[in-house]
Amino acid sequence: MADTTPRVPLTRIAREWTRIGLTGFGGPPAHIELLRRLVVERERWLSPREFEDGVAACNLLPGPASTQLAIYCARRVGGPWGAVVGGLGFITPAVVLMLALSALFLAHHPPAWVRGAGAGAGAAVAAVAVRAGLSLAGPSWRRAVADRGRRVRWIAYAALGGAAAALVGPWLVLVLLGCGMVEVGLRTGARRGPGVVAPFLPAASASAGGIGALAWVAVKVGALSFGGGFVIVPLMQRNAVHTYHWMTATGFLSAVALGQVTPGPVVATVAAVGYAAHGLGGGVLAAVIAFTPSFLFVLLGGPQFDRLRSNSRAQAFLAGAGPAAIGAILGSAIPLASALIETWQFIVLGVAAVALLVARRGIVSTLLTAGVAGAIIGVAGGPLPH
Repeated sequence: MADTTPRVPLTRIAREWTRIGLTGFGGPPAHIELLRRLVVERERWLSPREFEDGVAACNLLPGPASTQLAIYCARRVGGPWGAVVGGLGFITPAVVLMLALSALFLAHHPPAWVRGAGAGAGAAVAAVAVRAGLSLAGPSWRRAVADRGRRVRWIAYAALGGAAAALVGPWLVLVLLGCGMVEVGLRTGARRGPGVVAPFLPAASASAGGIGALAWVAVKVGALSFGGGFVIVPLMQRNAVHTYHWMTATGFLSAVALGQVTPGPVVATVAAVGYAAHGLGGGVLAAVIAFTPSFLFVLLGGPQFDRLRSNSRAQAFLAGAGPAAIGAILGSAIPLASALIETWQFIVLGVAAVALLVARRGIVSTLLTAGVAGAIIGVAGGPLPH
Protein backbone atom coordinates (compact mmCIF):
# COMPACT_ATOMS: atom_id res chain seq x y z
CA MET A 1 0.00 0.00 0.00
CA ALA A 2 2.08 2.93 -1.24
CA ASP A 3 1.95 6.03 0.90
CA THR A 4 1.36 8.57 -1.88
CA THR A 5 -1.29 10.69 -0.17
CA PRO A 6 -0.43 14.43 -0.09
CA ARG A 7 0.59 15.62 3.36
CA VAL A 8 -2.02 17.51 5.37
CA PRO A 9 -0.86 20.20 7.85
CA LEU A 10 -0.50 18.93 11.39
CA THR A 11 -2.74 21.70 12.69
CA ARG A 12 -5.52 20.47 10.43
CA ILE A 13 -5.02 16.90 11.55
CA ALA A 14 -5.06 17.97 15.20
CA ARG A 15 -8.33 19.85 14.70
CA GLU A 16 -10.16 17.17 12.74
CA TRP A 17 -9.08 14.16 14.80
CA THR A 18 -9.77 15.95 18.09
CA ARG A 19 -13.24 16.78 16.81
CA ILE A 20 -13.85 13.09 16.20
CA GLY A 21 -12.48 12.28 19.65
CA LEU A 22 -14.93 14.75 21.19
CA THR A 23 -18.01 13.70 19.20
CA GLY A 24 -17.42 9.97 18.73
CA PHE A 25 -20.24 8.67 20.91
CA GLY A 26 -21.32 5.13 20.18
CA GLY A 27 -18.07 3.17 20.13
CA PRO A 28 -16.08 1.75 17.18
CA PRO A 29 -18.90 1.79 14.59
CA ALA A 30 -19.39 5.52 15.15
CA HIS A 31 -15.63 6.17 15.06
CA ILE A 32 -15.21 4.30 11.77
CA GLU A 33 -18.11 6.16 10.20
CA LEU A 34 -16.80 9.56 11.31
CA LEU A 35 -13.35 8.76 9.96
CA ARG A 36 -14.80 7.54 6.67
CA ARG A 37 -16.84 10.71 6.24
CA LEU A 38 -13.76 12.83 6.84
CA VAL A 39 -11.00 11.13 4.88
CA VAL A 40 -13.05 9.52 2.07
CA GLU A 41 -16.23 11.51 1.49
CA ARG A 42 -15.48 15.06 2.54
CA GLU A 43 -11.77 15.58 1.94
CA ARG A 44 -11.04 12.62 -0.37
CA TRP A 45 -7.63 12.13 1.18
CA LEU A 46 -8.10 8.35 0.81
CA SER A 47 -9.99 6.29 -1.73
CA PRO A 48 -12.81 4.00 -0.52
CA ARG A 49 -10.61 0.97 -1.24
CA GLU A 50 -7.68 2.39 0.73
CA PHE A 51 -9.94 3.07 3.70
CA GLU A 52 -11.48 -0.42 3.56
CA ASP A 53 -8.02 -1.96 3.44
CA GLY A 54 -7.08 0.05 6.54
CA VAL A 55 -10.18 -1.18 8.38
CA ALA A 56 -9.43 -4.79 7.45
CA ALA A 57 -5.77 -4.55 8.48
CA CYS A 58 -6.60 -2.91 11.83
CA ASN A 59 -9.08 -5.67 12.57
CA LEU A 60 -6.23 -8.17 12.23
CA LEU A 61 -4.26 -6.44 14.99
CA PRO A 62 -4.73 -6.86 18.74
CA GLY A 63 -6.02 -3.93 20.72
CA PRO A 64 -8.60 -1.22 19.95
CA ALA A 65 -9.25 -1.39 16.20
CA SER A 66 -10.95 1.98 15.84
CA THR A 67 -8.09 3.71 17.68
CA GLN A 68 -5.58 2.05 15.38
CA LEU A 69 -7.66 3.05 12.37
CA ALA A 70 -7.65 6.69 13.53
CA ILE A 71 -3.86 6.59 13.92
CA TYR A 72 -3.46 4.81 10.58
CA CYS A 73 -5.58 7.35 8.67
CA ALA A 74 -3.66 10.20 10.28
CA ARG A 75 -0.41 8.55 9.24
CA ARG A 76 -1.57 8.18 5.66
CA VAL A 77 -2.40 11.88 5.35
CA GLY A 78 0.29 13.36 7.59
CA GLY A 79 3.15 10.90 7.88
CA PRO A 80 4.56 9.62 11.19
CA TRP A 81 4.06 12.94 12.97
CA GLY A 82 0.54 13.06 11.62
CA ALA A 83 -0.07 9.66 13.24
CA VAL A 84 1.15 10.96 16.59
CA VAL A 85 -0.84 14.21 16.41
CA GLY A 86 -4.01 12.57 15.10
CA GLY A 87 -3.83 9.68 17.53
CA LEU A 88 -3.40 11.99 20.50
CA GLY A 89 -6.24 14.16 19.27
CA PHE A 90 -8.51 11.14 19.04
CA ILE A 91 -7.54 9.62 22.40
CA THR A 92 -6.89 12.56 24.74
CA PRO A 93 -10.47 13.89 25.12
CA ALA A 94 -11.73 10.48 26.27
CA VAL A 95 -8.87 10.00 28.74
CA VAL A 96 -9.23 13.50 30.23
CA LEU A 97 -12.99 13.11 30.56
CA MET A 98 -12.61 9.65 32.07
CA LEU A 99 -10.15 10.89 34.68
CA ALA A 100 -12.41 13.83 35.59
CA LEU A 101 -15.43 11.56 35.98
CA SER A 102 -13.37 9.06 37.96
CA ALA A 103 -12.54 11.80 40.46
CA LEU A 104 -16.28 12.34 40.90
CA PHE A 105 -17.66 8.80 40.78
CA LEU A 106 -14.78 7.02 42.52
CA ALA A 107 -14.35 9.52 45.35
CA HIS A 108 -14.35 8.14 48.90
CA HIS A 109 -17.58 9.91 49.86
CA PRO A 110 -19.50 10.93 46.74
CA PRO A 111 -23.00 12.46 47.07
CA ALA A 112 -25.96 10.09 47.07
CA TRP A 113 -27.04 11.13 43.59
CA VAL A 114 -23.58 10.33 42.20
CA ARG A 115 -23.53 6.92 43.86
CA GLY A 116 -27.02 6.25 42.59
CA ALA A 117 -26.18 7.32 39.04
CA GLY A 118 -23.14 5.08 38.98
CA ALA A 119 -25.08 2.14 40.42
CA GLY A 120 -27.91 2.66 37.94
CA ALA A 121 -25.73 2.95 34.85
CA GLY A 122 -23.53 0.11 36.09
CA ALA A 123 -26.58 -2.13 36.46
CA ALA A 124 -27.19 -1.91 32.71
CA VAL A 125 -23.62 -2.79 31.71
CA ALA A 126 -24.22 -6.56 31.52
CA ALA A 127 -26.94 -5.96 28.92
CA VAL A 128 -24.55 -3.73 26.98
CA ALA A 129 -22.01 -6.57 26.94
CA VAL A 130 -24.56 -8.96 25.44
CA ARG A 131 -25.55 -6.38 22.83
CA ALA A 132 -21.89 -5.78 21.91
CA GLY A 133 -21.14 -9.48 21.64
CA LEU A 134 -24.17 -10.26 19.51
CA SER A 135 -23.42 -7.39 17.14
CA LEU A 136 -20.00 -8.95 16.45
CA ALA A 137 -21.13 -12.57 16.44
CA GLY A 138 -23.33 -12.32 13.33
CA PRO A 139 -20.68 -11.17 10.82
CA SER A 140 -18.05 -13.46 12.34
CA TRP A 141 -20.33 -16.49 12.14
CA ARG A 142 -21.29 -15.76 8.54
CA ARG A 143 -17.62 -15.80 7.58
CA ALA A 144 -17.30 -19.30 9.08
CA VAL A 145 -20.45 -20.99 7.76
CA ALA A 146 -18.98 -21.99 4.43
CA ASP A 147 -17.00 -24.80 6.03
CA ARG A 148 -18.46 -27.28 8.55
CA GLY A 149 -15.14 -27.77 10.32
CA ARG A 150 -14.75 -24.04 10.78
CA ARG A 151 -18.29 -23.78 12.18
CA VAL A 152 -17.51 -26.37 14.83
CA ARG A 153 -14.24 -24.66 15.73
CA TRP A 154 -15.95 -21.24 15.81
CA ILE A 155 -18.40 -22.56 18.42
CA ALA A 156 -15.58 -24.15 20.40
CA TYR A 157 -13.48 -20.98 20.40
CA ALA A 158 -16.45 -18.84 21.41
CA ALA A 159 -17.34 -21.25 24.21
CA LEU A 160 -13.78 -21.22 25.52
CA GLY A 161 -13.69 -17.43 25.45
CA GLY A 162 -17.02 -17.19 27.25
CA ALA A 163 -15.99 -19.65 29.94
CA ALA A 164 -12.67 -17.89 30.45
CA ALA A 165 -14.34 -14.49 30.81
CA ALA A 166 -16.82 -15.84 33.33
CA LEU A 167 -14.39 -17.92 35.38
CA VAL A 168 -10.76 -16.88 34.93
CA GLY A 169 -10.76 -13.24 33.87
CA PRO A 170 -7.04 -12.45 34.35
CA TRP A 171 -6.03 -15.44 32.23
CA LEU A 172 -8.38 -14.66 29.37
CA VAL A 173 -5.54 -13.36 27.23
CA LEU A 174 -3.94 -16.82 27.25
CA VAL A 175 -7.17 -18.34 25.97
CA LEU A 176 -7.40 -15.77 23.17
CA LEU A 177 -3.80 -16.37 22.16
CA GLY A 178 -4.22 -20.13 22.43
CA CYS A 179 -7.31 -20.20 20.21
CA GLY A 180 -5.54 -18.10 17.62
CA MET A 181 -2.46 -20.31 17.59
CA VAL A 182 -4.53 -23.49 17.43
CA GLU A 183 -6.27 -22.20 14.31
CA VAL A 184 -2.91 -21.25 12.76
CA GLY A 185 -1.63 -24.75 13.49
CA LEU A 186 -4.70 -26.41 12.02
CA ARG A 187 -4.55 -24.37 8.83
CA THR A 188 -0.84 -24.66 8.27
CA GLY A 189 -0.42 -28.24 9.44
CA ALA A 190 2.03 -27.21 12.15
CA ARG A 191 2.74 -29.91 14.70
CA ARG A 192 3.59 -27.71 17.63
CA GLY A 193 0.86 -26.24 19.84
CA PRO A 194 0.43 -22.65 21.05
CA GLY A 195 3.68 -22.53 23.00
CA VAL A 196 4.18 -18.83 22.28
CA VAL A 197 1.81 -17.89 25.06
CA ALA A 198 4.30 -18.70 27.80
CA PRO A 199 6.11 -15.33 27.68
CA PHE A 200 2.83 -13.60 28.47
CA LEU A 201 2.43 -15.15 31.92
CA PRO A 202 2.23 -12.51 34.66
CA ALA A 203 5.60 -11.63 36.12
CA ALA A 204 6.24 -11.91 39.83
CA SER A 205 6.83 -8.17 40.04
CA ALA A 206 3.18 -7.63 39.18
CA SER A 207 1.84 -9.73 42.03
CA ALA A 208 1.85 -7.12 44.79
CA GLY A 209 -0.72 -4.80 43.28
CA GLY A 210 1.70 -1.90 42.82
CA ILE A 211 2.71 0.03 39.73
CA GLY A 212 4.02 -3.18 38.11
CA ALA A 213 0.61 -4.84 38.43
CA LEU A 214 -1.16 -1.78 37.01
CA ALA A 215 1.30 -1.62 34.12
CA TRP A 216 0.74 -5.31 33.32
CA VAL A 217 -3.04 -4.90 33.30
CA ALA A 218 -2.66 -1.92 30.96
CA VAL A 219 -0.36 -3.89 28.66
CA LYS A 220 -2.93 -6.67 28.36
CA VAL A 221 -5.67 -4.16 27.64
CA GLY A 222 -3.71 -2.35 24.95
CA ALA A 223 -1.63 -5.04 23.28
CA LEU A 224 -3.26 -8.42 23.83
CA SER A 225 -7.02 -7.84 23.74
CA PHE A 226 -8.17 -9.21 20.41
CA GLY A 227 -11.53 -7.69 19.56
CA GLY A 228 -10.92 -4.47 21.50
CA GLY A 229 -13.83 -2.68 23.09
CA PHE A 230 -15.75 -4.78 25.58
CA VAL A 231 -13.30 -7.67 25.60
CA ILE A 232 -11.15 -5.57 27.95
CA VAL A 233 -13.81 -5.87 30.67
CA PRO A 234 -13.09 -9.44 31.80
CA LEU A 235 -9.38 -8.71 31.39
CA MET A 236 -9.68 -5.94 33.98
CA GLN A 237 -12.51 -6.94 36.31
CA ARG A 238 -10.98 -9.76 38.30
CA ASN A 239 -7.63 -7.98 38.69
CA ALA A 240 -9.12 -4.60 39.61
CA VAL A 241 -11.81 -5.90 41.97
CA HIS A 242 -10.82 -9.31 43.36
CA THR A 243 -7.05 -9.69 43.01
CA TYR A 244 -5.71 -6.24 43.84
CA HIS A 245 -8.82 -4.66 45.38
CA TRP A 246 -8.27 -1.36 43.63
CA MET A 247 -12.03 -0.82 43.31
CA THR A 248 -15.28 -2.25 44.54
CA ALA A 249 -17.48 -4.25 42.20
CA THR A 250 -19.91 -1.32 42.10
CA GLY A 251 -17.09 1.10 41.33
CA PHE A 252 -15.90 -1.09 38.47
CA LEU A 253 -19.39 -1.23 36.97
CA SER A 254 -19.56 2.55 37.19
CA ALA A 255 -16.21 2.83 35.41
CA VAL A 256 -17.34 0.55 32.58
CA ALA A 257 -20.55 2.55 32.21
CA LEU A 258 -18.55 5.77 32.04
CA GLY A 259 -16.39 4.26 29.33
CA GLN A 260 -19.50 3.58 27.28
CA VAL A 261 -21.19 6.97 27.64
CA THR A 262 -18.09 9.08 27.00
CA PRO A 263 -16.86 9.77 23.45
CA GLY A 264 -13.70 8.32 22.01
CA PRO A 265 -12.20 4.87 22.48
CA VAL A 266 -13.71 2.52 25.07
CA VAL A 267 -10.20 1.43 26.07
CA ALA A 268 -9.97 4.75 27.92
CA THR A 269 -11.83 2.89 30.69
CA VAL A 270 -8.43 1.64 31.82
CA ALA A 271 -7.70 5.18 33.00
CA ALA A 272 -10.45 4.79 35.62
CA VAL A 273 -8.84 1.57 36.85
CA GLY A 274 -5.48 3.32 37.06
CA TYR A 275 -7.06 6.23 38.93
CA ALA A 276 -8.62 3.88 41.46
CA ALA A 277 -5.31 2.08 41.90
CA HIS A 278 -2.86 4.97 42.19
CA GLY A 279 -4.68 8.26 41.77
CA LEU A 280 -4.28 10.69 38.90
CA GLY A 281 -0.75 9.52 38.13
CA GLY A 282 -1.94 5.92 37.94
CA GLY A 283 -4.74 6.88 35.58
CA VAL A 284 -2.38 8.71 33.24
CA LEU A 285 0.16 5.88 33.38
CA ALA A 286 -2.44 3.22 32.61
CA ALA A 287 -3.74 5.19 29.64
CA VAL A 288 -0.26 5.82 28.23
CA ILE A 289 0.72 2.15 28.51
CA ALA A 290 -2.59 0.89 27.08
CA PHE A 291 -2.49 3.14 24.01
CA THR A 292 1.24 2.96 23.24
CA PRO A 293 1.01 -0.41 21.40
CA SER A 294 -1.54 1.06 18.98
CA PHE A 295 0.90 3.81 18.01
CA LEU A 296 3.75 1.32 17.67
CA PHE A 297 1.73 -1.10 15.55
CA VAL A 298 0.81 1.64 13.08
CA LEU A 299 4.05 3.61 13.09
CA LEU A 300 6.23 0.52 12.63
CA GLY A 301 3.91 -1.63 10.55
CA GLY A 302 1.66 0.85 8.74
CA PRO A 303 3.52 0.66 5.40
CA GLN A 304 3.03 -3.14 5.42
CA PHE A 305 -0.71 -3.14 6.16
CA ASP A 306 -1.55 -4.41 2.69
CA ARG A 307 0.68 -7.44 3.29
CA LEU A 308 -0.88 -7.98 6.72
CA ARG A 309 -4.36 -8.18 5.22
CA SER A 310 -3.27 -10.85 2.75
CA ASN A 311 -1.16 -12.79 5.27
CA SER A 312 -2.72 -16.22 5.70
CA ARG A 313 -1.27 -16.75 9.18
CA ALA A 314 -2.64 -13.43 10.43
CA GLN A 315 -6.06 -14.28 9.03
CA ALA A 316 -5.94 -17.76 10.57
CA PHE A 317 -4.94 -16.35 13.96
CA LEU A 318 -7.86 -13.90 13.90
CA ALA A 319 -10.20 -16.72 12.85
CA GLY A 320 -9.40 -18.40 16.17
CA ALA A 321 -8.89 -15.42 18.47
CA GLY A 322 -11.84 -13.49 17.03
CA PRO A 323 -14.62 -15.93 18.03
CA ALA A 324 -12.93 -16.40 21.41
CA ALA A 325 -13.03 -12.63 21.93
CA ILE A 326 -16.72 -12.55 21.00
CA GLY A 327 -17.41 -15.34 23.47
CA ALA A 328 -15.46 -13.41 26.09
CA ILE A 329 -17.60 -10.33 25.54
CA LEU A 330 -20.78 -12.38 25.97
CA GLY A 331 -19.31 -14.27 28.93
CA SER A 332 -18.37 -11.03 30.67
CA ALA A 333 -22.07 -10.42 31.25
CA ILE A 334 -22.05 -13.13 33.94
CA PRO A 335 -19.55 -11.55 36.35
CA LEU A 336 -20.94 -8.10 35.55
CA ALA A 337 -24.47 -9.17 36.49
CA SER A 338 -23.27 -11.08 39.55
CA ALA A 339 -21.69 -7.87 40.87
CA LEU A 340 -25.14 -6.29 41.31
CA ILE A 341 -26.43 -6.08 44.87
CA GLU A 342 -29.69 -4.21 45.22
CA THR A 343 -33.03 -5.51 43.92
CA TRP A 344 -33.72 -2.33 41.97
CA GLN A 345 -30.47 -2.83 40.05
CA PHE A 346 -31.71 -6.15 38.70
CA ILE A 347 -34.90 -4.41 37.60
CA VAL A 348 -32.82 -1.78 35.82
CA LEU A 349 -30.82 -4.55 34.16
CA GLY A 350 -33.99 -6.24 32.93
CA VAL A 351 -35.39 -3.01 31.51
CA ALA A 352 -32.05 -2.22 29.87
CA ALA A 353 -31.92 -5.70 28.31
CA VAL A 354 -35.34 -5.18 26.76
CA ALA A 355 -34.38 -1.71 25.53
CA LEU A 356 -31.09 -2.84 23.99
CA LEU A 357 -31.89 -6.34 22.72
CA VAL A 358 -35.57 -6.07 21.81
CA ALA A 359 -36.34 -2.40 21.19
CA ARG A 360 -32.81 -1.80 19.81
CA ARG A 361 -32.35 1.46 21.65
CA GLY A 362 -28.98 3.20 21.67
CA ILE A 363 -26.37 2.18 24.21
CA VAL A 364 -25.55 5.72 25.33
CA SER A 365 -29.17 6.74 25.80
CA THR A 366 -29.96 3.51 27.68
CA LEU A 367 -27.03 3.95 30.07
CA LEU A 368 -27.88 7.60 30.67
CA THR A 369 -31.49 6.69 31.42
CA ALA A 370 -30.36 3.99 33.84
CA GLY A 371 -28.04 6.49 35.49
CA VAL A 372 -30.83 9.02 35.91
CA ALA A 373 -33.06 6.35 37.46
CA GLY A 374 -30.30 5.45 39.89
CA ALA A 375 -29.69 9.10 40.77
CA ILE A 376 -33.39 9.55 41.58
CA ILE A 377 -33.30 6.49 43.82
CA GLY A 378 -30.21 7.84 45.57
CA VAL A 379 -31.75 11.26 46.17
CA ALA A 380 -34.97 9.64 47.42
CA GLY A 381 -33.00 7.73 50.04
CA GLY A 382 -33.21 4.32 48.41
CA PRO A 383 -30.68 1.56 49.13
CA LEU A 384 -27.35 2.03 47.35
CA PRO A 385 -24.56 -0.53 46.95
CA HIS A 386 -21.22 0.18 48.56
